[in-house]
Amino acid sequence: METYLVGGAVRDDLLGRPVIDRDYVVVGSTPQEMEARGFRRVGVDFPVFLHPETHCEYALARTERKTAPGYRGFAVHADPTVTLEEDLRRRDLTINAMARAEDGALIDPYGGHADLRAGILRHVSPAFAEDPVRILRVARFAARFGFTVAAETMTLMRAMVASGEASALVPERVFTELDRALGEPHPWLFVEVLRACGALAVQFPEIDRLFGIPQPPAHHPEGDTGVHVLLALRQTVRLGLTPRTRFAVLLHDLGKGLTPRAEWPAHKGHEARGVGLVDAVCARLKAPVEYRALARAVAGYHLQVHTAMRLRPATVLRLIEAVDGFRRPGRFLEFLGACEADARGRSGLEDRPYPQAPWLRAARDAAAAVSGRDWAARGLAGDQIRERIRAARIDLIAALKTDEC
Repeated sequence: METYLVGGAVRDDLLGRPVIDRDYVVVGSTPQEMEARGFRRVGVDFPVFLHPETHCEYALARTERKTAPGYRGFAVHADPTVTLEEDLRRRDLTINAMARAEDGALIDPYGGHADLRAGILRHVSPAFAEDPVRILRVARFAARFGFTVAAETMTLMRAMVASGEASALVPERVFTELDRALGEPHPWLFVEVLRACGALAVQFPEIDRLFGIPQPPAHHPEGDTGVHVLLALRQTVRLGLTPRTRFAVLLHDLGKGLTPRAEWPAHKGHEARGVGLVDAVCARLKAPVEYRALARAVAGYHLQVHTAMRLRPATVLRLIEAVDGFRRPGRFLEFLGACEADARGRSGLEDRPYPQAPWLRAARDAAAAVSGRDWAARGLAGDQIRERIRAARIDLIAALKTDEC
């Protein structure tokens, strides 16, 4: 029985990154022997065990054989004769197909360390094509490390898309991989890699169609709508925004994909069109409710935020109410962050001041301080109190607007 540290733990250690999860492969053992040593079996589809003390995962060395379309269509073979090299060969990328022996020796039969140093994502074997989730994983690793995809791997991924494998992905898994990628240092690379292999058009057609659609050069020097979305995603990293906010930025301009060609480069009404597309994407991906709510708010109202300091006080109040800014102040801050990323995601305008965000925060806070208790004490009730609150809030926003101007 030989035990090896494998996968991401080896990769991250070589990169000098913190190792969070440690997974092990056991060669030359059986389920009965593992259980006799006190390991607890947890794997359903293949033999995986938890160490009795550390609770780390130990999997018996195994091979896999494709039996049906999709990422679940595999038959697993695990017995004491399966070698470490055979187990590593079934893995997706060379940088994930390395192992450490118990004495610390690096086992690297497929050149993963060299690819790690070169910043290349390369598949281990043709078996990569058997699992469509690996397309998403490659894109996510690009977003994490900023690595490039090897030419032969990109060719293989394009062939997988052409064969229909990318269409077999389960929506929940697509969203999970997207959400994880959005939290990485280079989230725009997730989109770029999927677009390069054709998977973006399959899984995110609403985003894919944005590329090639022009915008008014006065407001968007970068021109292309898809390019603008990627620039805005870069700004979400710079601004330190959450994955949920980055998701909203990714979807904020979907309505431009439905603008009639005759109206280009203008996109009048794209905000309302975009809200319907956000709903469709979130429903298809089964995105969480909070993701959907924030994305709808950003798609529908980002232009009003850009012009907030020129709006009438009553309109500013309606904007705050429309995005539920009084009841959900945290979401309101995320909303403003997404709008700022949109404004800064333009060629040459990345450092342009964006006073709208702090001004709207101040407007929201001033208006939120208004309470109906004083009017209730004077005998007012119901609509009378609501009218007084609204009037007072408008007055406070108007005063703030005068002070700022």
